[in-house]
Amino acid sequence: MKNNCSILWMVRRLVVLILLLLVFFSPRIASAQNSWLMLNGIEIPKNFRSMRSSSAAPNLEGSDARPIPAGKTLVLANLTGPGRITHIWFTLSPHINLYGKKFVLKIFWDGEQNPSVEAPLNDFFCEGHGIDMNVQSFPFSVSSVGRGRNCYFPMPFRKSARIEITNESDEPLRWIWWNIDWQKLNSLSKNVYYFHSKYRQEFPCKSGGGDYLILKAEGEGHYVGCNLSVRTLKPLWWGEGDDKFYIDGETEPSLQGTGAEDYFCQAFGIREYAGLFYGCPFNESPAVYPRVTLYRFHIPDPVPFSKSLMVTIEHMGGKYIPKKGYEERADDYSSVAYWYQKEPHIEFTTMPPLKDRLYSGNVVFIEAESLGYTYEAIGGCPGTRELIHAGNDKFLYFAPLDDKAFLTVKFSVREASIYDTWLHMVKSWDYGTYQVFIDGKSISNPIDNYTENATQSASLNLGQLSIEAGEHTLQFQCTGKNPLSKGYSLGLDRIELMPVH
Repeated sequence: MKNNCSILWMVRRLVVLILLLLVFFSPRIASAQNSWLMLNGIEIPKNFRSMRSSSAAPNLEGSDARPIPAGKTLVLANLTGPGRITHIWFTLSPHINLYGKKFVLKIFWDGEQNPSVEAPLNDFFCEGHGIDMNVQSFPFSVSSVGRGRNCYFPMPFRKSARIEITNESDEPLRWIWWNIDWQKLNSLSKNVYYFHSKYRQEFPCKSGGGDYLILKAEGEGHYVGCNLSVRTLKPLWWGEGDDKFYIDGETEPSLQGTGAEDYFCQAFGIREYAGLFYGCPFNESPAVYPRVTLYRFHIPDPVPFSKSLMVTIEHMGGKYIPKKGYEERADDYSSVAYWYQKEPHIEFTTMPPLKDRLYSGNVVFIEAESLGYTYEAIGGCPGTRELIHAGNDKFLYFAPLDDKAFLTVKFSVREASIYDTWLHMVKSWDYGTYQVFIDGKSISNPIDNYTENATQSASLNLGQLSIEAGEHTLQFQCTGKNPLSKGYSLGLDRIELMPVH
């Protein structure tokens, strides 16, 4: 009986220990599970020959980079099957502005005329808006500030594979390096699907024209995910659009979600996050006109189809209309879909010309903490602090002792335009009231920056202002404080300028 009690006591302690491990280390456990899946079977003999196509050029005196002249195409690999591509790595010299949108990646299987993979280089690797950014997910890993691009989607082929990149810019690329690792196989199963990936955009989404189309496929296969990049063109929240899956000719979707943030596995807004199967590598927040890039991979939960598949997402959000739901929005959407299927595939979209892939009238974001400043005050000194509730975003902080202070910051604008102008201020319990001037002209009533809550951000619209190219001054003149405030502090996070067309 005593031994049984000891065994029971040990079992209970073991159960408690396991529960504690699950509570405190569940993210690590999930990662470990996937690592185990990758290692499972690593000791078993392999029946393939490891191969590589790369830019290595031992006869070029150690220079392993290749150029791509303006308007030209470089073939990176011409492989003879049967085989399977297991890893693709790229890096380029980033001297061409927005080169991630100007270079197009294409992959052709078995001598086909239309590529099965076609996307701007950065978009393929989940780097939206032509911006270099780090991405850490299960099939894609991008490091070195967005320049070390890796893809681990397996890509089988029976006869041949051709991988190429086209430089659609008007500048020559000096250097590109690549490694394409693949396996030479003795045979390939007749049931194996081919990898596909296609870029699509609507700048802006069609008003009244239905949901945004991510994928339309015909044949037999399964969907494994997408990335979505959004540039908002009017204020307020954009992400209430439901995802919808129409499988094998359905007129009503058999899979429908509850909103864009939910489809991309987030909640109560979008935040930057790097997950295995979902994430947000880029999010301009807080902002009135943010750009955001998200990814969602259906690797544990692929969506199979035997005849056809259509994947869409609504472009909804902002204002809620009673009995109708959220209003339709016309923001800029672009996406890349990833799926496997039997050939042939249909061309459900075409690559837009380069001029159409580039945004017109980019929002100007000026981070206040990076600006040079002059000030006059009795006591107090400008510095930086962290806005904890906004992803540890830093802001410019100014704390005078009385109401005789003012702060002037300088900012520059490259292009003259009429701008919808916003200030992202910071409010707190000890903040003062300030009058705002641009180039010496008053552009607002006194702003009360007091709040009884903890430090928080607040967006202030200054209206549509005509701003010339060059340097300008933004001045804050203290006019006093709220009777409930304990001080005269000022916080400025960023200046946001949206060109008005």
